[in-house]
Amino acid sequence: MDGFWAQVKSQIKKSIPDHSYRMWIDPVELLEFEDDRVCLSTPNEFFVRRLKENYLALFEKEFNKLGRQVRIEFKAESPRNKKRPGDFAADFLKPKAKVQACLPGFDARFNSGRMLKKGYTFDDFVVGDNSSFAYSASLSLAQGKMNGAGILYLLGKTGLGKSHLSQAVGHHVITNQTSLRVYYVTAEDFTNEMIFALRNNTIDTFKEKYRKKCEVLILEDIHFLSGKKAIQKELAITLDYLLNANRKIIFSGCDLPDDIPKLDDQLKSRLTMGLVTEIQAPDFKTRVKILRKKSKNLNCIIPTPVTEYIAQELCDDVRQLESGLFGVAAKGQLLGRHIDIELAKSVLANIRRHQKRITIEGIKKLVCKEYAVTEQDLVSASRKKRIVKPRQVAIFLSRKYTDQPIKKIGSSFKRYHATAIYSVNAVEKELKQKGVLFEQIQYLCQKIESGKY
Repeated sequence: MDGFWAQVKSQIKKSIPDHSYRMWIDPVELLEFEDDRVCLSTPNEFFVRRLKENYLALFEKEFNKLGRQVRIEFKAESPRNKKRPGDFAADFLKPKAKVQACLPGFDARFNSGRMLKKGYTFDDFVVGDNSSFAYSASLSLAQGKMNGAGILYLLGKTGLGKSHLSQAVGHHVITNQTSLRVYYVTAEDFTNEMIFALRNNTIDTFKEKYRKKCEVLILEDIHFLSGKKAIQKELAITLDYLLNANRKIIFSGCDLPDDIPKLDDQLKSRLTMGLVTEIQAPDFKTRVKILRKKSKNLNCIIPTPVTEYIAQELCDDVRQLESGLFGVAAKGQLLGRHIDIELAKSVLANIRRHQKRITIEGIKKLVCKEYAVTEQDLVSASRKKRIVKPRQVAIFLSRKYTDQPIKKIGSSFKRYHATAIYSVNAVEKELKQKGVLFEQIQYLCQKIESGKY
């Protein structure tokens, strides 16, 4: 029957996304098989509920395909841990650890810091090309399957999903390894807690808590530590303790450690010891997927043209998308109106009123103004340095701030695809030197993001 079960899992793997398979199907194993009854093992009751709600029909379908009409049951029991009859007496004599059960519907509580948001799980995260690597890395860390140091740094702008993935790691660990102590804090929380400990002569308790009692550390907004030397030093020492004990650590920040000003070299080296992965802004296809999932959670039917309109107009981050969707759904419900493009336009007009849409043409105009060149210069064949550098900067900014593919960006400047890529790489390489161009790009980015150009 093991070979038959392997075939079923193999077929399921082909029909669902890889991250869903690894998260929900791979841990399931065959426990019992009798006549028309199949009993499958799962790690816990949460898995049982999730499998029944989302994957039971898929299991039945694959068994039927292979010629077996079966009744499927799920049990929160692992076949690897099945006990022999003689084992129960020994277990009875062992002292039992007291574990506080979680009440249904409540957010997960932590030994330290903040509470996880209930919807911030791996299953609720919409994976796109912009986040697939970060998702896989976070899931692997949570499952203990990531090779090398158990440390992950999530990089990305505000509102792109760093907090969601960070908390998803915590949810997964708490659900599957209830005995582990998970600490979820922001860098600001960590700083305030340490200052409080110093003022109240409890610094030893603070150190013991993070260095010895913490088994999974989730620390967000690491850029907040800029310039805080004492906090940085303590965190670096704490990380040494955790890494030596093979603990799991996940950081998030808006900048790479090397780009955070006034950050101690000792702490920088710790932050970059593990895997650094970036979450970028979602493309149009992913934004549509996000809106569809969010509208389903709201139990609200949003017509496809309206969904695509919102995805087209709101392209900065996920929070902006959610704001647009909630506004459209709420206005339709409160006014008793059918949700259509006109209603969506009225809602999105308020969201985008103070926000200028970023386009390649707009970036061209900004670069021309700041570098004192013309748009004809940017698209010309000139190789003069005073024109080449602004052209490369404009291509770099177009790549950074628009959804257009690199081929389309290149053609906008009358350049081949390879030349556009070279321009982006050239600017990125020079930015690492933190010279004049770095300051110029910072200035231009502020202009673009503020809409004042």
